[in-house]
Amino acid sequence: MPEGLGTEKEGIEAGFSSFTPAPGFLKVDLFPINIPRCSHCVVSMSRQPSNSGKTRGHNQQASTTGSNDLASLFECPVCFDYALPPIMQCQSGHIVCHSCRQKLSMCPTCRGPLGNIRNLAMEKVAMTVLFPCKYSTNGCPVTLLHTEKSEHEETCECRPYCCPCPGASCKWQGSLEQVMSHLVQSHKSITTLQGEDIVFLATDINLPGAVDWVMMQSCFGQNFMLVLEKQEKIDGLQMFYAIVQLIGTRKQAENFAYRLELSGHRRRLTWEATPRSIHDGVQSAILSSDCLVFDTNIAQLFADHGNLGINVTISLC
Repeated sequence: MPEGLGTEKEGIEAGFSSFTPAPGFLKVDLFPINIPRCSHCVVSMSRQPSNSGKTRGHNQQASTTGSNDLASLFECPVCFDYALPPIMQCQSGHIVCHSCRQKLSMCPTCRGPLGNIRNLAMEKVAMTVLFPCKYSTNGCPVTLLHTEKSEHEETCECRPYCCPCPGASCKWQGSLEQVMSHLVQSHKSITTLQGEDIVFLATDINLPGAVDWVMMQSCFGQNFMLVLEKQEKIDGLQMFYAIVQLIGTRKQAENFAYRLELSGHRRRLTWEATPRSIHDGVQSAILSSDCLVFDTNIAQLFADHGNLGINVTISLC
């Protein structure tokens, strides 16, 4: 070996190093209301300052941008939603989503005939693409595989909220921040009480047919809706369902508990639970009896001249 030249090991130790990445009760009378590989790299053999954090951030941003670019290739030209498997195409290769395909006979892009041709190549690519939630324009930041998309969107907190009032007469939808202003402006008959302990007084419970009583309760910086619903069963039996829902998200609702109590004449009937989020509504809970449930006979044990008082307590968990 020529003088002055070291071994390969010494050269590596002297000049090169491997890359290491960086490491009291209130009371009010309520009245019924109707209510989507190839890369080349050049390796430099000189020392360079470590910039791994910035590189990772750049790569992650590039990956996200690349996935968004791929996702845009799946946009249906009719509804502008994403065409997800099964992906149908015309004879020229233009795609359309499965839902719109059912309504079309011609390709919306080239006006050619639409057959039952599946684009298997696009379906394979779709298995690797991260698609944005359909409520991304409402603020949802989630991107996910198409196999997980529908399940997420069913429970996405950024989807529009429906009016929380019982019954099907109000068709309003809007953001969570708009719910209270909607209630104040469009449902003026609903009374709001302040405090964590109140009395929900439903009047004229002996009225025939289905009736809803609704009241708002404000405490802990939140607004809760109290609902008492009377249903007339086929056999003539009348059933009452009482429940509390939070004007908020499911995550917010988990921070609270509510207690409903009927008391009087040396009797007491109580129910304790986590309030429902208006995201879920109360109907599914009523259908499964996941609330305070009692019939007319029980109601008469606690009623006073046709009026029924329910003690309502909201507490922090």
